[in-house]
Parts: sequence; structure tokens; C-alpha cells
Amino acid sequence: MTIKYRNPILSGFYPDPSIVRVNCDYYLVTSTFAYFPGIPVFHSRDLLNWSQIGNAIDRPGQLCFDENQISQGLFAPTIRYNEGTFYILCTLVKNGGNFIITADDPKGPWSDPIWLEGADGIDPSIFFDTDGKAWYHGTHPAPEGEAYPGNYEIYIREIDLKLLKERKNPLSGDNIGIWRGALRNVIWPEGPHIYKIDNEYFLLHAEGGTGLDHAVCIAKAKDIKGPWEGKKSNPVATHRHLGKRVGIINVGHADLVDDANGNWYMVLLASRQIEGVCPLGRETFLIPVFWEDGWPFIGTESGMIEEEIELETNSEENRSRSENKNECLTEKVCDHFKGVIPLNWLTLRLPSNEKDFAFCVNARSDALRLFAKKATMRSMEHPAFAGRRIRHINWEFSAEIEFIPKKENECAGIVILQSEDFQYRLEIFLSEKGYMSLRLIKAAGKNTDEETVAVCELHAVQKFIILKANCIDMELSFFYETDNKHMIKVSGGQDARILSTEYAGGFVGSLAGVFASGNGTDTQNYADVLWAEYKELE
Repeated sequence: MTIKYRNPILSGFYPDPSIVRVNCDYYLVTSTFAYFPGIPVFHSRDLLNWSQIGNAIDRPGQLCFDENQISQGLFAPTIRYNEGTFYILCTLVKNGGNFIITADDPKGPWSDPIWLEGADGIDPSIFFDTDGKAWYHGTHPAPEGEAYPGNYEIYIREIDLKLLKERKNPLSGDNIGIWRGALRNVIWPEGPHIYKIDNEYFLLHAEGGTGLDHAVCIAKAKDIKGPWEGKKSNPVATHRHLGKRVGIINVGHADLVDDANGNWYMVLLASRQIEGVCPLGRETFLIPVFWEDGWPFIGTESGMIEEEIELETNSEENRSRSENKNECLTEKVCDHFKGVIPLNWLTLRLPSNEKDFAFCVNARSDALRLFAKKATMRSMEHPAFAGRRIRHINWEFSAEIEFIPKKENECAGIVILQSEDFQYRLEIFLSEKGYMSLRLIKAAGKNTDEETVAVCELHAVQKFIILKANCIDMELSFFYETDNKHMIKVSGGQDARILSTEYAGGFVGSLAGVFASGNGTDTQNYADVLWAEYKELE
């Protein structure tokens, strides 16, 4: 049976996908940069219905994100499986390097990192050959020196699996450079993955940078050490020749997987463009692949990455997709924080010690407690913050917060966050007159002061307040509700485009969340979040 499914399969900030199949199960991971927990692990039985089953970086002591900006941290994980063990390789960009973690169960727990000393560069991957050998591959600057920025080389190095099992640095032998990209003077050949198909080695990689010139290319060889031959019609997948007018751009960074019936697919990142910007960041897309004359081709009607694609399936679950909306990722709409933070919620950076967390899920059984510490949403410390990805073009986020500010520096509320420098915050605070009040703050640049967009004095103390933000046609509106009365608008018509990489830069999408702060001073006060709801608006 042929059905139609809609891309992306993981909407919102889920970039740099890597996928592996184990029997009839698929597992997928994506980048998280400086957010914690890091590297979400997803599971599917049919490539279209996905659920998050864990996070590979999920506890203090595994890694340190201190002083990482939001777009630093964990880049481009790879997930693989071999003889009963799952492997994830990743790069901690600012203060770590390349590492491997392992698990018997993809749900976790995942091991502490095994650091790959001597593996410079970024985007690590691992290939298990049929002869029992294993090979590290990644990308680094041209060893003789970069002739130009982005003049990188993909290289391999043998991995000693015995040393890896002993949790020692497993790299063996010398680096062997194998590929510098499909095009002449290309920039950033990266995200390499090696496969062995019909006794030939294939190297899939990205090049051209992560923006409009991003592309997926491929090469093959009889011997893993080379020589490697590029596909004459490279790139395999890109939209860079289409310009800025199309709805899907920034196509690149891919991984291949086959199903149990011999059909092939590619997961890759791309961005959906709305009014000239990409507010949802880089998302995970799925496209069919077919093989012809020994090379892979994109199996869509246009040869492009399409939002609606036909798929052959025997799955009863997939058949229902021809009749419904096709929401591939299963998530709750409303979260109540009963002793846990949901798997899909993120905080910023990872304290090295659990006692340094600025939030608590078991201070009371029915709320998430945020402590008003000195860290702010503009700093690179460990703020009292938790949020979830914005995954739709039109959306609404609301939360019920119990907070009474006692000093003028204390605040708590909701935040729509793209980076330290681009965000909106609707926060409860104590005015100079001593009134409990609300203010909408806009930050729109690294070297600019925050702008107070609107202020509402509540006069009477309100123990419980519902704060809400929504986005419709790239305009943000903010509201509040007290005493079970109707919602009151604080401000509307705010520009949502500033919460995009086109304005803010970096590599992430936007989150909607809750926070508390002492604005430079540690306080004893706290805010309790009773529930938070995120939903798509039609």
C-alpha cells in the first residue's frame, strides 16, 4: 500500500540526525548543543511514528558545559550498533573534544565518555567492517594548513575494540586522509558516515556550510583507505540551486538506513522558511532513496526534499496516516511535573554537581520548583530554566506559576528563547512602588540593552498566575490570567522573526519555557510551576 506522509518527521529544533536499524527497530539521535539533557534518543518501528525513549547525556558528571553559549556544546552525534552494544560518538566543542559513550539498551543508561585523544576536529563517526575491524572517521582542518577557511579533510583512523571495551583511548595507528569534498575548493566537508554495501565502501558527507549552500554528497572506494571516487552528479541532495524562494532550505547533514525489506532511506536536516526566516531551526526530514548504477538517488518525484512524500508500507499504523494529520513525534500537550521533568524538556548547561541545579522536581509533589538565583537568561551560567522546543509555525504556550516576589531584583515567568541575546520574557516582578507587576522584556541583540515592551501593575498579590504566549503568522502576543478570570493581553504584534538564525545566528531553534532569577543576586525565593502546556494552533 502507498501512503503519503508529511515532512519533517521531527519538527522543531532537531538538527544533525543520525539513525541506525537493529532488526525491525530504528533509533535516531540529534544535536542539542548547550542544552541539558543532551542527545535525545528516539525509537520507531516504521520510520514515521517516533517516540523519545531517553537522553544519552542525562546526569551530572558525564560532561561539563560551563561557560558554553547556547550554540556551543554537543555537535553532530552518530549512533551505531555492533554485537549487542550501542555506540554514540559526538563532539563537545568548547571544552572537551570527541568522545564515545556506550549502552546495552538505547534507553540508557549511557556510559561516561571515553575521550578520543588524538582525534582532532569535529563530527565523529564509527564504522564496523565485516572483517572485524572498526574505523573512526571525522573531519579536521587540512593537515598541511588551511588554504582558506573551511579547507577541511575527512580522515579515518583504526579503533582497537579491545581497548574500547577496557574504556581506554581506542585510537590506533595514524590518521589517514581520504576525502576533501566533492567540489573544488569546497568548504566544510563534514558529518561523514561510512557504509559497506555490496562489497564497496560508501562515504556520505555534507559540505558547503550549514546554510543555503548546504549539500549531501557521496564517494565510494574498493578499499577503505582509498582511492575514493566521487559521484559525478554530486550532490546527492541539496536545495542550494533553488535560491531563497523555496519553502525548504539548508538541506544537508544526512545518514542512510535500510529497512528489513531492502528499501533505503535518508534522514537529513533542513529548515522550513516562513516570511524569509526559519524560526523553527533545523529539523529532521526523511526521504526515500533508490540505487542506480551503483549510486544512491533521491526517490521523490521531483528529486527534491518534499513536504509530502509517498511511502510503500504494510504497517497498519502507517495506513492511518493517509486519513489523519501526520504528527510523527509523540509528545504530551500538557505537563504537570509530578516528580520528574519530561524527557523532551531541556534546561541550560549541565552543572557538575546535582546540588548546583537551580530547579527541583521533588520539593513538592505537584510542581517544578525554580530557585531565584543570581543567574539570568542572558548569562552563560546555570539559570533556573526549563523549556520545550517550539515545533510549529503557529503555536501557544502557557504555564501556571506560583510566585510572590519579595525584592525588586526577583522575577519569574515564561520565556521564548532563541539565545542569550534574542528572547522575549513575560515576568512577574516587584515594582518600585512595591506592587506585584508584570513586564514584557525583549532582547534583540548582543550589544543592545533589553527593551521593556509593556508593564502591568497587578496591585493585589496574586499567588497563582497563568502566563501565556502565542505566535500567529510570525507575530507574538502575551497574556496573563488571575483568579480564574479571562485572559488579559499584555502586548501583541511582537516580531517573532528575531527568534531565528537569520537574526540571532547560531545553530539552534527556539524554546518556550519557564524561569526564575535573582538578577545577579542569590536569593531564598522560588517559583513553583504547576503545569505548562504547548500546542499547535490551526
